[in-house]
Amino acid sequence: MAGEWVYIRLGDVCTKIGSGATPRGGSGVYLDSGEVSLIRSQNVYNDGFRHDGLVFLTEQHANGLSNVELQERDVLLNITGDSVARACQVDPKVLPARVNQHVAIIRPDPKHLSPLYLRYFLVSPLMQSHMMSLAGAGATRNALTKGMIEGFRVFAPADIREQQGIACILGALDDKIELNRRRNETLEGMAQALFQSWFIDFDPVRAKASGSNPRGIKPELAELFPDTFVDSPLGAIPTGWQVGTIKEFAARIQYGLTTSATQEPGGPQFLRITDIRGGTVDWNNVPYCDATDVDREKYRIEDGDIFVARTGASTGENVYLVDPPSSVFASYLVRFQFKEKGYSRIVAEFMRSPAYFEFVKSSIGGSAQPNANAQTLAGASLVFPHERTADRFYTLVRPFDLQRSTQDKESRTLAALRDTLLPKLISGELRVPDAERIIGRAL
Repeated sequence: MAGEWVYIRLGDVCTKIGSGATPRGGSGVYLDSGEVSLIRSQNVYNDGFRHDGLVFLTEQHANGLSNVELQERDVLLNITGDSVARACQVDPKVLPARVNQHVAIIRPDPKHLSPLYLRYFLVSPLMQSHMMSLAGAGATRNALTKGMIEGFRVFAPADIREQQGIACILGALDDKIELNRRRNETLEGMAQALFQSWFIDFDPVRAKASGSNPRGIKPELAELFPDTFVDSPLGAIPTGWQVGTIKEFAARIQYGLTTSATQEPGGPQFLRITDIRGGTVDWNNVPYCDATDVDREKYRIEDGDIFVARTGASTGENVYLVDPPSSVFASYLVRFQFKEKGYSRIVAEFMRSPAYFEFVKSSIGGSAQPNANAQTLAGASLVFPHERTADRFYTLVRPFDLQRSTQDKESRTLAALRDTLLPKLISGELRVPDAERIIGRAL
């Protein structure tokens, strides 16, 4: 009946509910690329599937997990450990794929329950709370069992078309967020490519040294580059440029504020190590803190600041911030500021390079609890061009940075709108036409 809502037990409508296993040979058989993807808990997040940490198997090892072969539209649910209850749909780009023992496949019959609707139902606040309470009940380790999942009762419209309509509303917001993410990756790649060409491969200098005009560079820009090289500790570098450490060029290196985070808005946002992931910050999830006026001024985050994690498994992880909100930063982060914007932008690109991460790794050794002080993190050497060349680089990539910042802000607005609409849509409080009008006014 149109408009009717019912409870649907997953065990009654799913053609598959089950988790995988560790392949024979364990992590020793994982590959950086290969024929078949192996999805683990670090790939499954409530805001979508993540490719970071994705590993691969040969066809031979994948055959041992043939009973957990993923299909397009399958829902993934983390069932053990600290990431228990996180859920998303598989990204079809990673197929063929298998899952390990920490991830469950949930495959509803689409005639009775929309897979995308199920995904959003599982990440709703009420269902997340329910799964967390089940996972932690009487166990030393958080875990959801197959029996628990089979018993989940999904509140949904009886009409599959209405389920699909709700899912499409929420999915459209996520699709726009994903589009912005891909656009930002492209912009980031353009900045990285320019950095690599100018300051690592020295393409304009090599062209001039060979008597050619640097390709793709206007004559007035080519004048910023020399046409000869000199020896240096890092090998041949352009004449007049110099090898230096980050600390030699930084105007300020600073540890952050020691205080407690809170989810209650009121004070400035409080940037922590855990908020930096893959060179980006999701400000929607950054908490707040109490800070005096003196602390707000001393630790205020500014445009062009670089922050580097100095302890834990993510030591060396870093981010360059553009147009940040009102915020301060925590004591386990180190801030690097530069008098020249061009040098700040060059160092920011260098800190995202494999060379910098390898430097940090070798500096901290193999300790069980990695950590590095500010002087260690600032000790990496790189090639610094003339200030005019650095400023020109900044001028060229600044539009990319500002566009990425604008798209990040739009994505945060869309994510907040999605999170507001989700519980209302899946409870029946808000219907699809009303949600469409709300989205239309917001955009």
